[in-house]
Amino acid sequence: MTSLFPQAIEKETRFDWTLTISALMLMVIGAFFIYSASTVNDPNSRLVFKQMLFYVVGLGMAGILCIVDYATLARWSMVLYWLSIFALVMVFAVGTKRFGATRWIDLGFFQFQPSEFAKLAFIAMQANYLSRPVEELRLPGIFIKSLALTALPFVLILKEPDLGSALVFFPIGLIMMFVAGTPVRYLVRFLGGTGILVALLLVDILFAPPQWQIKLEDYQRDRLLVYFGKDFAPRDASPVERQRARDKQRQKSYNVEQALISVGSGGLAGKGWRQGTQNALGYLPRAVAHNDFIFSVIAEEKGFLGSTTVITLYTLILFCGIRIASQARDRLGKFLAVGVVTLLFSHVFINIGMNIRLMPVTGIPLPLLSYGGSSVLCSLLAIGILQNVHIHRRSY
Repeated sequence: MTSLFPQAIEKETRFDWTLTISALMLMVIGAFFIYSASTVNDPNSRLVFKQMLFYVVGLGMAGILCIVDYATLARWSMVLYWLSIFALVMVFAVGTKRFGATRWIDLGFFQFQPSEFAKLAFIAMQANYLSRPVEELRLPGIFIKSLALTALPFVLILKEPDLGSALVFFPIGLIMMFVAGTPVRYLVRFLGGTGILVALLLVDILFAPPQWQIKLEDYQRDRLLVYFGKDFAPRDASPVERQRARDKQRQKSYNVEQALISVGSGGLAGKGWRQGTQNALGYLPRAVAHNDFIFSVIAEEKGFLGSTTVITLYTLILFCGIRIASQARDRLGKFLAVGVVTLLFSHVFINIGMNIRLMPVTGIPLPLLSYGGSSVLCSLLAIGILQNVHIHRRSY
């Protein structure tokens, strides 16, 4: 009887349970601490129920994605990529402005954030584009076109403005190019030129007089000044202007300072679930505690042990992704897995780094933990892509 369904049985035994269980545990942790962060001051908050709905829908979408061979996804990658570009353009026409940025399209029942879905569409497109003979990747034109595929969503998302999400595209694109076999000299030259431009930009922001400074959004400049500990007041500021600058600097650095206090005050085992004083007393701003700074809530309430548990689960997912990439049946599957791993690692590194002041504040969500529909759905779709590549991996 079993011989009638060899493929179904083979695929069932190929399911990566380490990856799945790690993701499910992160969702359970996310639900508990979103509940803690959102209801400690508002018992009527329904954010956790919305998040659980996103989890269920995302799991369903990931399950459907596992059924279809990833080669089919690659065939539709160009359509998905240009649909995501169209959605990013539509943000400027019909987008909803929140927290000083226009990043969402209000669908009534759902705040759709195209930049999150654009990351997955870009990974699919880039993987398909790079799945060509290695000899072709040595041509300068191929490298330039691959950079153009990366730069287009980067520029559109940067204009929203959303610097954090925009910056994620280049690590994904460049690492996928490196793994594909793009000549290292192309990548080194690009990184060298980019490094020089970034250095000049930072020198301009931190040291140039106002009339010589490159135009940036005020909040972006403020975050960089806070991160580098630079005085907000110009050198020739009057005492009154200097006092105003100090007040502004204190206000702009408040979130990250309170997040750092939350992480440090948790100790070894934390203060207990829903017992975090930074969150309960409102020192950790309530508007960001359940999304951008959810790691600080976990660290305060469950301490070093809770933080280590979260990092361990992410590490398991990342190592599963690397193993899946190494076992992929073809170059396309390998590049898809590498792109997803880079996406998840970038989000985890930037968000946790932001919470402990290793990185500037950028608004990057923590996958499966931070509150947010688009983020949760895309994180689970990313996990689904990894499972898809693993299910259809080579059998030898």
